[in-house]
Amino acid sequence: MQKNTLKNYRYFLAVFKKEFGTFDISKITSEEIMDFLINVSEGQKQTTKKLKYSLLKALFNFIKDSVDLSLINPCESPILRKTFKVAKGQPWTILDRDVVDEIIFKTDNFRNRLMLELMARGGMRVGEVLKLKAKNVYDRKLFLSDPKSGRQVEIVSKIILRHANLATTQRYLGKVSDTEAIYWIENIYK
Repeated sequence: MQKNTLKNYRYFLAVFKKEFGTFDISKITSEEIMDFLINVSEGQKQTTKKLKYSLLKALFNFIKDSVDLSLINPCESPILRKTFKVAKGQPWTILDRDVVDEIIFKTDNFRNRLMLELMARGGMRVGEVLKLKAKNVYDRKLFLSDPKSGRQVEIVSKIILRHANLATTQRYLGKVSDTEAIYWIENIYK
């Protein structure tokens, strides 16, 4: 857990203690919890509000499980659950393969076209494409030296070999020797 997150949790619980420290824990009502959460999370994102609600709910569950089994958790009320629920996000729009192909082939800039092809057909992330160097290209494969997953990944790609003279690849990944280029071109469709 990050230091700032833990610090924020501690601060939030200190504010709760300041507000309810003198109260009998079994006498705290859902309305008091609602007022407290609204005041404490005013102007914050819904996910932050949900987190604070979840922290209080977990605190009351801990007290119930370890101290007093008869304690009724005031955070269990339906109104609190609905108020501090995070709305579902919009589903991603998935483009058809034809639309992706059209976008790629209408791109005039060679660099952008190569990047789009590597991402769409090779499944690479933008950061991975931007980190590519000539040393990452071996035969018909790209080796990602420091991928996000942590494992070395190889991507077999005809994308970088699409042009017979390898001009695009040479321009954006560095110079490739003539011998290496001839070898690639001769073996591209094997």
